[in-house]
Amino acid sequence: MDAKHVRNTLRFRAKVVKNVRNQFMSQHRSLRAIATVGGKRNVLKRFERVGLLKKRGQWKDGERITGLLKTKPDA
Repeated sequence: MDAKHVRNTLRFRAKVVKNVRNQFMSQHRSLRAIATVGGKRNVLKRFERVGLLKKRGQWKDGERITGLLKTKPDA
């Protein structure tokens, strides 16, 4: 290979790498990690729902775990 061919090959590879870097999709601001770290969650895990229902007096020990009441997290 001559020097001219090597230079052209390197230029082509540099353009390809640059184009690949610019092809990533943008991410909506609500999906970024910052929102999930300290943000308020709208959906509770089952054990969190049971704890919240116990605190409100709407849960008795021995009740079925399925079919829980809808609960909103405390503010």
